[in-house]
Amino acid sequence: MPLQQTSGNDTQDAYGGGKAVVPVYVENVFSTYVYTGTGANQTITNGIDLSTKGGFVWIKIRDVTGNNNSFDTAQGAGKYLVTNTNAATVTDATTLTSFNTNGFSLGADRFAGYVNGNGNKFASWTFRKQPKFFDVVTYTGTGSVKNIAHNLGSIPGCIIVKQTDTAGNWSVYHSGTNNGTNPQNYVTYLNLTDAQSAQSVFWNNTAPTSTQFTIGTGTDVNTSGGTYVAYLFASNAGGFGLTGTDNVITCGSFTTNGSGNATVTLGYEPQFVITKATSSTSDWVIEDNMRGFTSTPVNFSNNPLLAANTSSAENTGGGTTLSITSTGFKSDPNSYPTSTSFIYIAIRRGPMAVPTDPTKVFAPVLQGPSSGTGSATNPNFLSNFPVDLFTRSTRTGAAGPVVATFADRLRGSTNTLATSSTSAEGFANYQVDSQTGAYFSGQSADSTISSWNFRRAPNFFDVVCYTGTGSATTQAHNLGVAPELIIVKCRSTARAWPVYSQSLGNNQTVTLNLTNATQTNAIWNNTSPTNTVFSISPNVAVNNSGDTYVAYLFATCPGVSKVGSYTGNGTTQTINCGFAGGARFVLIKRTDSTGDWYVYDTARGMTTLTDPYLLMNSTAAESATLGSVTSVTTGFAVNASVLAAINTNAASYIFLAIA
Repeated sequence: MPLQQTSGNDTQDAYGGGKAVVPVYVENVFSTYVYTGTGANQTITNGIDLSTKGGFVWIKIRDVTGNNNSFDTAQGAGKYLVTNTNAATVTDATTLTSFNTNGFSLGADRFAGYVNGNGNKFASWTFRKQPKFFDVVTYTGTGSVKNIAHNLGSIPGCIIVKQTDTAGNWSVYHSGTNNGTNPQNYVTYLNLTDAQSAQSVFWNNTAPTSTQFTIGTGTDVNTSGGTYVAYLFASNAGGFGLTGTDNVITCGSFTTNGSGNATVTLGYEPQFVITKATSSTSDWVIEDNMRGFTSTPVNFSNNPLLAANTSSAENTGGGTTLSITSTGFKSDPNSYPTSTSFIYIAIRRGPMAVPTDPTKVFAPVLQGPSSGTGSATNPNFLSNFPVDLFTRSTRTGAAGPVVATFADRLRGSTNTLATSSTSAEGFANYQVDSQTGAYFSGQSADSTISSWNFRRAPNFFDVVCYTGTGSATTQAHNLGVAPELIIVKCRSTARAWPVYSQSLGNNQTVTLNLTNATQTNAIWNNTSPTNTVFSISPNVAVNNSGDTYVAYLFATCPGVSKVGSYTGNGTTQTINCGFAGGARFVLIKRTDSTGDWYVYDTARGMTTLTDPYLLMNSTAAESATLGSVTSVTTGFAVNASVLAAINTNAASYIFLAIA
């Protein structure tokens, strides 16, 4: 009989004769989706199949006081529980009206603010049932010790139980309680701030297994005749990715030191973390990267916080905040209590799947003179996907010098860097708190603007933030392949923008804010990057002790992007990028001699009739050409007779092109 390899719900014949594995990614089972209420029926399309798979939707109003409302497919649409109270299930047909194959639908919300109040801002977190990730179980209490079967397919890291027919606390089992020692002997409460409590009547001092969990005689989990729902979360159980071995959810614990510091290594970058102190009272604090979950201790206080146990509006003025790293998260020593133990649930950032549609990860967007109405409900720059890097440039000097700026989700989108300047990180009212693009908060009238919007995705694009050590080191990344183009900028101090190009080699550097030719140096520690790390020397441009940095990593993703080089021929030539519909964005730099960083995109025009370019390294206004770089089916074409600088005979060039 052939061997079988388990991967989630599917199996794969080890000898090639069985059923092929259907890869499951975190984006298939979890979503943070922010939206604005309409006060009328609306559908939230987050790509999660709740209708046929089952799951759980948690909704919290952000801008005003309002409850945390949870809906699950076991109880059915129109029925919800409130995590910040002990109330029984409420039935209201105007709330969540249906679970769909790609999200859920909302009604008119008769209480005007629970889930869909007109003009209010909401956050939703969707968990789909999936082995080794999440399960929903309902049962009826007996008043006697009882085992409850589940289909999580692994030992639960966290179990949350709520009585549905009457009032009762939200009882939480977590594998990290009591610092992971006999956690089955303890309980915490999702609706309360209480520290952990030693109680045998909840889990009967019995650890859960991969097929069942045990409930004791406590009324909050097992009243005779009472009805209950249980939400089960896996921990480091694998089951995801191409090989079915990747972890996407972790339930763990950490303890801060005498300064309030703690570093948690997950092996992946999280997009969602909920934390609770167990050795003292605290809120159940929720952070996610759609609302603003940033990296490095530059702007901790900007992380917007919500709490499961309170109806309070989103807190953007501080609190116990975390910062993201490429492999986990850190506590903020300025806000976290010292020598305190915490439990957490962390979920991996997506997408995990390699993109095949370039329009889902990149969009050039052009905006005319702005109306001053930029808002979250009507983003100024519509990309139709969440933007991780928003690169923007004015096209003329009507409102001052033309400046290209980088704002990204990982640093906090209001923190900007100018590509033509060595200046440290500045501030602007850019926002990426949207499912469909980027916008300006309180935008004033301005010149015509061009923007380039990127989404992080494997094999295409990644962002890494780190703090310099002053010693040669490596930095972890999540690109999934060896980066071919790396752009680094110091955030905290005025420094240049060094650029690594695979075409130039690991001992060569060009500089984004300069026209200089390639320079031989050891900035990259004379070491080529790998699919997991890139190397940096002690050079202050990339690694001064205590300074903070951001790195933007690009790779060739077939049909989506191409990082490469070409030699000029002095006439015209086509650069074949392997695209099917032509390049929509091209960045070009001459490397054997001085040369600007030319940027072209199809939003402004890449044809023989209109083909303007902007310069990343200059504050000069946009220059118009008639076909210097044009989009052709397989990539782009360069024409020296229109602009000699981009195709000088025998000259060397590097480029980044996106389909």
